[in-house]
Amino acid sequence: MTLFSRYIFRQAFSALAMILLSLTAVVWIALALKQMSLVTSGGAGGLVFMEFTALILPDLIAIIAPIALMIAALYTLNKLNQDSELIVMTAAGATVWRFAKPLLLVAVLVAGWLLIANMIVTPWSQRKLNDLANQLRTDLISQLLQPGTFASPEQGLTFHIRERDANGKLLGLMLSDTRAENEKLTYVAETGDILKKDAKAYLVLHDGKVLRRVADQDTSIVEFDSYVLDMATASAKGKAETPKPHARYVWELLSPDPTDFYYQNNPGSFRAELHERFASLIYPFTFIAIVIAYLGQARTTRQGRGQAQVAAFSLCAGLKLAGIAAGNMFAANPSAILLVYGLPVGGIALATLGTLTGPGQSIIGLLPRLPLPFARA
Repeated sequence: MTLFSRYIFRQAFSALAMILLSLTAVVWIALALKQMSLVTSGGAGGLVFMEFTALILPDLIAIIAPIALMIAALYTLNKLNQDSELIVMTAAGATVWRFAKPLLLVAVLVAGWLLIANMIVTPWSQRKLNDLANQLRTDLISQLLQPGTFASPEQGLTFHIRERDANGKLLGLMLSDTRAENEKLTYVAETGDILKKDAKAYLVLHDGKVLRRVADQDTSIVEFDSYVLDMATASAKGKAETPKPHARYVWELLSPDPTDFYYQNNPGSFRAELHERFASLIYPFTFIAIVIAYLGQARTTRQGRGQAQVAAFSLCAGLKLAGIAAGNMFAANPSAILLVYGLPVGGIALATLGTLTGPGQSIIGLLPRLPLPFARA
């Protein structure tokens, strides 16, 4: 790498670090404030709150990093042009690809982080986050269960206990679960205990009955000596919540368990999540290619760069939003995979072609009214 390339790399990387830290801090604070009620209502301390919000960071950085890279590239090229460095290097015979190489190297670093995050870090952090949320939720339910009162930790879920004994055992417990649209469950038990094991918690009922009411069907009653409920249960059918696709490792998305409850009900989401992780690795290079196409050529002070910056930013943002929409379509329609990969790869191809085409020409007639990527000095 030449001295000038190292200079551009340092400029771009430092700008990326500053922008990434700033954007992440702003979004992190907003998310932390949103989750504060869950943590404080559960009686958790400051360390638990910091752990809870810190687990959001890996996924947050993975989302923000490509956007920060694009903004850093815009800032770096614009600053080099304002300082006349691009003009001097161009006059000395440097081509636009001389400026592109260090920016592409920064894109490689961002793509490397996305690869690590998508494969390992994000699934791990999401699972830890879910476990911690379930723990806080369990602690909250335990605090809400006061003798003689009805407690509703969430809509459609109501607890009532007659009293607690000296050992903390729940006496005369009733639980109503109406979260399902067409099914209502009522649990009645003589005694109950909250059992914690690792990061999970269970409500163990003894000597009771389960009343199940389904629309257009007779009510069924099942008596039991002992019944265990997962406190993290999200389905009224009593099945414990399994990790969602975003919290699965890649090998779990490649070969999902056919008997997995979530996979049976959402097979398309597994497919969409898997290919979204791979497609996200392309976007850093797509953004750099677009920025180079619009701002990679030196301009004189009479040739404004404001319109080019707005066009580059808008095109990158629009392409990313279209990619998100394509991922949602892919979950329902497998043929949408052409859009999932075609959008970022097509963006690279068109931006590269626009760089090579030069002023006064459209990109092979495909985008005749698109603002020219740059005007040669």
